[in-house]
Amino acid sequence: MREIENRQFVLASHNAGKLREFADLLAPFGYRVRSAAELGLPEPEETGTTFEENAYIKAHAAACATGLPALADDSGMCADALAGAPGVYTADWATLPDGRRDFRVAMEKVERLLREKGAFGASARRARFVAVLCLCFPDGAAEYYRGEVEGQLVWPPRGTLGFGYDPVFQPDGFETTFGEMTAQQKHGWKPGDAHALSHRARAFKSFAEARLVAA
Repeated sequence: MREIENRQFVLASHNAGKLREFADLLAPFGYRVRSAAELGLPEPEETGTTFEENAYIKAHAAACATGLPALADDSGMCADALAGAPGVYTADWATLPDGRRDFRVAMEKVERLLREKGAFGASARRARFVAVLCLCFPDGAAEYYRGEVEGQLVWPPRGTLGFGYDPVFQPDGFETTFGEMTAQQKHGWKPGDAHALSHRARAFKSFAEARLVAA
């Protein structure tokens, strides 16, 4: 397996919520990590139609710009009743005409569409969060790590923690939404644990066990 030289890489994200989550997940490891936002890198246009493609676009752009290995995540919420939407367009559904993102608008859109589909019972409101991590080197070589968590969509939104669609997603086996969970409760994983809860933590667990714990 190719080494991450000098134990440093770039986190290819400008999303403040994701940066906080990755900071929590990376805290136990001795790697030097700088974000694309910190380095002033532009955000590439995400033209992919899969989580893997979009994660690669972001990681490859950051790796080429810095000459360092780059880690990028692409993630989204997929509702069964909406044929997997919003999926890779999860963030787009929250984008306002002026370019700002308002996830309350996105959550209201999802709820409106679910009601139009007659999706009122728990079984009709099944959904999952998906996250794909891409580790990309400047020459374009890439590795992928995927995580998913199943649950149901609730209304009205509950909780002010987390970000994105967290307040309307209740993972299986819990009475609380991601929006009501602390970072530790949501991730549910640290080095040595057998399990992880969130989609991002599950993808990161695979990445860490392959790349960080054994490093």
